Amino acid sequence: MVSSTSRRVEGRGTSPAPLDSDGRYRERGAWSLGIVGFYAFLMVVFFLFLRNEFTSSVGWAAVLLELALVFFLARYLTTRYTLDDEYLRATRLLGGQRIALRSVRRIERTSLRELAPTGFLGSWGWRGRMWSPALGTFDSIHTEPFGLLVTADPHPLFISPRDTPTFARELSRRVRSFTGPLEIDAGDPRFAAAAST
Repeated sequence: MVSSTSRRVEGRGTSPAPLDSDGRYRERGAWSLGIVGFYAFLMVVFFLFLRNEFTSSVGWAAVLLELALVFFLARYLTTRYTLDDEYLRATRLLGGQRIALRSVRRIERTSLRELAPTGFLGSWGWRGRMWSPALGTFDSIHTEPFGLLVTADPHPLFISPRDTPTFARELSRRVRSFTGPLEIDAGDPRFAAAAST
């Protein structure tokens, strides 16, 4: 019997993707020390602001801001991506999105800058619904501006896993088991080899 810690998926010349005992691949979102530090700095500032007797009349506003910062930091830190036999799941505290692997048409490495989305308030919503002039409506559950755009029905999904190349390979492997080769596939070793030549 193979233990859950030793079950792995072999990549071509790359590090293997670890699987749990149910064959799911799990990855957290990429964390930026700058973003976490900025949240922590703002929380300290608001905490010190709360302790000032002069601000006791508006202390409730600082408490609300402090709670909002804690909530958004928790959402940032709880961003997770899971691949199972049928779905890609992108989740975070009070939100998430699920895509059927059989509906995936493209897997591309890209950035939010390239997508040029409008309405960044949407990224804080349940699904992170955004709009791009180049793409139209898409969902975004990300922690970093660089990641993968998974084009599927009903809307594309932008994600930023911590180990993007390994996640793309595992996603590609699972999608190709349903659809065969994709037109654009950042995780397919054949596509990567053709793109480098």
